[in-house]
Amino acid sequence: MKVWIQNNAKSISQKIAQELRQKLLYEKIIISEKNPDLVITVGGDGTFLSAFHRFNNQLAHIEFVGIHTGHLGFYTDWQDSEVDELVSRIVNKQKNVIKFPLLDVKVTFSSGVVSHFLSLNESILKRVSQTMRADIMIDGRRFERFRGDGIVLSTPSGSTAYSKSLGGAIIDPSLSVMQFNEIAPINNRVYRTVNSSLILPQKQILTVVPAPQTDYIVTIDNLSYDHCSVQKVDYQISQETIKIASYRPKRFWLRVRNAFLVDGDK
Repeated sequence: MKVWIQNNAKSISQKIAQELRQKLLYEKIIISEKNPDLVITVGGDGTFLSAFHRFNNQLAHIEFVGIHTGHLGFYTDWQDSEVDELVSRIVNKQKNVIKFPLLDVKVTFSSGVVSHFLSLNESILKRVSQTMRADIMIDGRRFERFRGDGIVLSTPSGSTAYSKSLGGAIIDPSLSVMQFNEIAPINNRVYRTVNSSLILPQKQILTVVPAPQTDYIVTIDNLSYDHCSVQKVDYQISQETIKIASYRPKRFWLRVRNAFLVDGDK
């Protein structure tokens, strides 16, 4: 078995990553970033997202698990005090594999260049400083004419992030759907929007056709592409998934409750 450990720059994360590395090597587990079977992140959800994007061309055979060294995240299941237990379960292969949906993002630039991305959390399209005008299409038919600060497409596991702050629904990651939310929409006689979250199934494609400008910002999770000239962006739930190595029960709704409603199990 080959394992790769990815950590952030915090001293506690570096300390835990080194401790983890030594314990895995003691168990005769190979540490290698070349075609690993398991990627362990040490840090927070940001570190997990970075690892996902680093290895998203190998999703068919890689599993992920996260250790958090700060606030409990939605992707990092293990505390930094539980390294011994995690190593034991990795060695004894005590796990289930949970698959989370991913967002397929196809950006067509005004130059004709087409770029594909995978998003684990969310993708945002907006302008640097002014309002954005765009036609919103569903399966090739215009649904609404939008004007506002921008739009957000999120996965179920990303529904607890920016999407939630916009009034979106929290969606169980077992559902293969994507969520569309508008950022500060303007409604008048020309631009009319539904001004509500849309939840779309796997096979539907939502296309955003923005007005010609050269200052668009496209984000894919924690990655950002600035001052872009965008012709259109197609969003849909990908056929690919991320595999989470669950070495103990993963209770999504308990995590939501603890994150937003109470502290711990009160």
